[in-house]
Amino acid sequence: MTNFTQGSVDIHYDEYGSGFPLLLIAPGGMRSAASFWESTPWNPITQLADQYRVIAMDQRNAGRSTAPVSAEDGWATYTADQLALMDHLGCEQFHLAGMCIGGPYIMGLIGAAPERVASATLFQTIGLDENRHAFYDMFDDWEAAIRDAHPDVDEAAWKQFRSNMYDGDNFLFNVDRDFVASVQTPLLVLLGNDLYHPESSSRIVHDVAPNSTLIEDWMDGDARAAAMEQFAAFLAEHTPG
Repeated sequence: MTNFTQGSVDIHYDEYGSGFPLLLIAPGGMRSAASFWESTPWNPITQLADQYRVIAMDQRNAGRSTAPVSAEDGWATYTADQLALMDHLGCEQFHLAGMCIGGPYIMGLIGAAPERVASATLFQTIGLDENRHAFYDMFDDWEAAIRDAHPDVDEAAWKQFRSNMYDGDNFLFNVDRDFVASVQTPLLVLLGNDLYHPESSSRIVHDVAPNSTLIEDWMDGDARAAAMEQFAAFLAEHTPG
């Protein structure tokens, strides 16, 4: 087990292989943890560990990572954790691949440090499309599971944290269309198609980002095999020489 500690924040991460770094941001919503990659259509750790330095992290208060909770927490809090981890590991530049909540997290990283992100792959990003209640429910379930570990956090702080995450009107919660239109980072977008990962969010990212490729069919059979090949080729194309 490998952990990075910064003050009262303890972030668990696992490393596989060597080469150019690839930071994986797992699905799972507020429970985003590296173990969730084991139940996705394919596991990028297994696929890529012989070619890249694959880094899979548990987000704060998910999986094996812990941190305090406050009313100031929000998307930028997670961006700071992610960048601190890459600083700790000496990764000046890296690829990003994220599923589900990984979509907004990726955009947060691009916004904070665009020069460090060589490419970004968004697997069925979450997004806002008449589904805000689902994200409230998801947050509330996560809160209930960890609340006993944070007895110092009052009801108002929990509500403000949830508001910071999911009350905004941006289609990706933390960024809007204009931001995505300004992103020069090469993007590979794999289409979502359910309540948490609406098709509209993936299509908006692809339609407005100036350097984006969309994969519509990628979860099963021959389409999955083809998407895996395209993902690997995308990373190879954008790996600095």
